[in-house]
Amino acid sequence: MKNLLLIGHDANRAGAQLVLLNLMRLLKAEGFQMRLLLGDGGPLLSEFQAICPVTIWPAPDRYVLGAISDKVLGKLGLWQTFHDRQLKAHQQDVREQLKVDSVDLVLVNTVTGSRWFGQLDIPEKIPVVTFVHELDMSVRMYTQPHELAYLLHRTTQLLAVSKATARYYEQQHGFDPARITLYTLIDTPSLERNVQQARQQPNIYESLGLPEGAQIVGGCGNAEWRKGNDLFVTLARQVIGRESAESSTPIHFVWVGVPPGSLRDDLLLDIRKAGLAERVHLIPPTPDVLRYMSHFDVFVLCSREDPYPLVVFEAGLCHVPVVCFDGAGGAPELVETDGGYVVPYLDLDAMSSRVIDLIQQPERRQKMGLRLGQKILERHPAQQSVETLVTLFYQLTRQ
Repeated sequence: MKNLLLIGHDANRAGAQLVLLNLMRLLKAEGFQMRLLLGDGGPLLSEFQAICPVTIWPAPDRYVLGAISDKVLGKLGLWQTFHDRQLKAHQQDVREQLKVDSVDLVLVNTVTGSRWFGQLDIPEKIPVVTFVHELDMSVRMYTQPHELAYLLHRTTQLLAVSKATARYYEQQHGFDPARITLYTLIDTPSLERNVQQARQQPNIYESLGLPEGAQIVGGCGNAEWRKGNDLFVTLARQVIGRESAESSTPIHFVWVGVPPGSLRDDLLLDIRKAGLAERVHLIPPTPDVLRYMSHFDVFVLCSREDPYPLVVFEAGLCHVPVVCFDGAGGAPELVETDGGYVVPYLDLDAMSSRVIDLIQQPERRQKMGLRLGQKILERHPAQQSVETLVTLFYQLTRQ
């Protein structure tokens, strides 16, 4: 029986975290013993804790000794010494909780984990597998160069979610392509069940006041510049501006995953000033994503960067065609020419044209949505994926 140490960045309900949760469930069923280190908590924490013991990296103390004592230490030139001693004590406490010296393999899920990995003093003999879900923008946002460099130096095998992701680490970080494995873990059976359950529930759009029969163009994801929430609003302006006056089925745009905050306020201002307040709807993060998505007619992936987004799988299993940007990550590898459309990077004119094509051609729309779902099932069987990983783990721990 193998003992695994897993490192994740938090327990929020987002793509990489959901993949890790699913992976842990499958590994537990395979008989692996695990401990999980997280940088922070979140809505999924209890689900992680139901699988294995979870340690959350302690938040930095505000003071080393106290407000006044710290000032005295600073004047004596001793603050850094006491601070380093305190940090070392935190690190040792976490190492003991995780039983670091007795693990057989470390799996780091996302490069954000590099900030904690480097502080654990992992013995050189222990193999390290790093599962990368990030490209250039996320790497710059969520890592420090020296921390990422150390993690990649210590990585025995790199798991990349798409060809685009693999190319990035090979070309930009000089990682040996012979030690990169293309790997995507999607729990397609569970996703299919969840889609069916969502379809059986009452239409959630009635609460938004959408007219019956409205065409829905959907988006989904966190509220951040990388995800292109602003591009979604501009796209809506272009599509609705080209809407036929004779159309009896108005087009509505719905983005699921925008929480209260400054970005939401900015987006709402644009929406209002563009005269789209009745046609563009921003939904806060919710576990009912599939209740919205299962009624989308078209899914638009406006991300400037997204390695291999889970939302494309969810859309495909809902039989919704996808329109995405070329050069923005791995989605084009799945969408191709039969699961929707791939348009030039940031070409909103091309994207709006393709959206209108799909809205106006229901038979093509349905055919592409069905084909996207078929490709997901063909290329990403969950059991095959976990077997691949289990085989890799045993190979690495025998060396």
